[in-house]
Amino acid sequence: MRLNNLKENIYIALLLRLLILLFLYFICRVAFYAFNLSLFPIISTSSFLRMLWGGVKFDISAIFYINSLFILTQIIPFKIRHTPVYQKACEWLFYISNGIALAFNVGDIAYYPFTLKRTTFTLFSQFANEQNKVSLFFRFLTDFWYITVLFILIMALLVFLYKKTLPISITLKRNWQYYSFSILLLPLIGGLLVAGMRGGFRHSTRPITLSNAGEFVEQASEVHIVLNTPFALLRTLKTKSLQKANFFSEQEVNAIYNPVHSGDSTQKPFIRKNIVILILESFSKEYLGGFNKDLDNGTYKGYTPFLDSLMTQSMAFTNAYANGRKSIEGLPSVLASIPGIQEPFVLSNYSNNKVNSFGSLLASQGYNTSFFHGAPNGSMGFSSFTKMAGIKQYFGMSEYNNDADFDGMWGIWDEPFMQFWVKNLNQFKQPFFSALFSVSSHHPFKVPEQFEGKFPKGTLPVHQGIGYTDYSLRQFFKTASKMPWYKNTLFIITADHSSVAWHDEYKTSLGAYSVPLLIFDPSGNLKGKDDRPVQQADILPTILNQLHYKQPYFAFGSDMINQSKEHPVIYFADDLYQIITGDYVLKHDGIKPVALYNYRTDKLLTKNILSENEQVSNKMEILLEAFIQQYNKNMIDNTLTVTTP
Repeated sequence: MRLNNLKENIYIALLLRLLILLFLYFICRVAFYAFNLSLFPIISTSSFLRMLWGGVKFDISAIFYINSLFILTQIIPFKIRHTPVYQKACEWLFYISNGIALAFNVGDIAYYPFTLKRTTFTLFSQFANEQNKVSLFFRFLTDFWYITVLFILIMALLVFLYKKTLPISITLKRNWQYYSFSILLLPLIGGLLVAGMRGGFRHSTRPITLSNAGEFVEQASEVHIVLNTPFALLRTLKTKSLQKANFFSEQEVNAIYNPVHSGDSTQKPFIRKNIVILILESFSKEYLGGFNKDLDNGTYKGYTPFLDSLMTQSMAFTNAYANGRKSIEGLPSVLASIPGIQEPFVLSNYSNNKVNSFGSLLASQGYNTSFFHGAPNGSMGFSSFTKMAGIKQYFGMSEYNNDADFDGMWGIWDEPFMQFWVKNLNQFKQPFFSALFSVSSHHPFKVPEQFEGKFPKGTLPVHQGIGYTDYSLRQFFKTASKMPWYKNTLFIITADHSSVAWHDEYKTSLGAYSVPLLIFDPSGNLKGKDDRPVQQADILPTILNQLHYKQPYFAFGSDMINQSKEHPVIYFADDLYQIITGDYVLKHDGIKPVALYNYRTDKLLTKNILSENEQVSNKMEILLEAFIQQYNKNMIDNTLTVTTP
């Protein structure tokens, strides 16, 4: 295809218009920082430049979402798109859609000091019942006249620059050239559009959300410089905003359930043990023979011979539950004691709240902190969350730097990556905290070629991959046991969530959340089995208590070992709260209980005993209501940390 000149190319015009928007978003970001400089007092030039660079990813995503219809109008393979009337209509579509987006982006410059966060879609529900919305709007325009002026200038610049890119009708010799070229470009532009919206090309990269901004900042509050308001609005369209509950007075709710932990009050000194956490991808409790000796009439062997042997030397929690069914729910639960209720914490409106975690709390005690994940850096948003959680070092596929061990789908095979991990641990100054998230026991459940046939195929495709990861753990511990820091280390082993099940008891709303949970102390101080219900969110307070951590901290979980009172396990399944205490599980819709089961005697949860056990259900409902009140309040108020004097 021969074009008369570059100016006539409608595709070049489209690219230039998108670049104009990118430039205007850059102006908005600089203005946001400049007008709110006093709220970000310690940002260095290099840090600010990093934020500007990181912001490009979020700007591209917002621009592509907002302009998806406009882009479509410019790439459809019909000659009508070159006519003046058609282009004039498209021009107004461009002005209106981007004008609204830029208005929100500029408006947040003034609104941010009041909320200390980017505006999300909850704004509309927040002001839904206001009777004076029009007067409030005009009052905003006058009180913050300089913001209004800035918006007018930005819109004027938008119009001026747009008109500089108006394409001229293209003259082509043959129709087949025109249509062939246009059709060939459709999938290319479509692919770029999707990648831009998602924030990357890799299949393992989840669509970026608010929490991903943490990857580019040092302090949690700085994520709002990286973000833009149109992106924040779009990403929270479907998220449910929490509402404060008032079931009890503040004194009453704290007596029933209090997420503020006072710290160890004994005279015992803080123990500077290393803490190592292994979070295993998709490891259901069902896969471990040692946790299921009664399955298949006592003949069940499982697929994890190493973990079965390790649990005999560990404190094994045989009745443990994940706080969600997604990897992105598992990480905050394990590392920061924040369960995802109704939706994953990292996808919620509150994902940029400041949090306590192993990283931040142990760093205050002089710990080296790190996180290892063999997937491409940025996968699942883990690098962003761990940074927000105060973990200083991140090691991913880039740091591993050997694509020969790439599984072709998700990341580096578990066995070599765990060896990479243990070698790095040996170089860290003690005490250290380090967590690893495995990747190999994931669909499509492949194993390295040299291990084909080595592990039982089992009854489900996942079983072979479980066997391989178990083997990788054996090799990890074999290497670690030779290291000088080994006996001064607590190892915690659990899963991010459960996976597909074979036995019926693992297909219920209870069994589908059952995961393994072990604490292995090579010094032999922790051994035994505990069948009380526990959860991922309990790991943080349990380990801190083992170390005799003295400072107060925030955690939704409780100490699994030293349970002084009723210990609830709470997660959200099938659009219902599920609370487990003792022998019972209660399902609650947020207003009233809907079912109660004795899961010890009724493993398939077939007999609803709610009507005949009112005393039990009332007690559990009080605990759940106290949890909901505390969870909602602290999420909304951004009080997930404890400030120490």
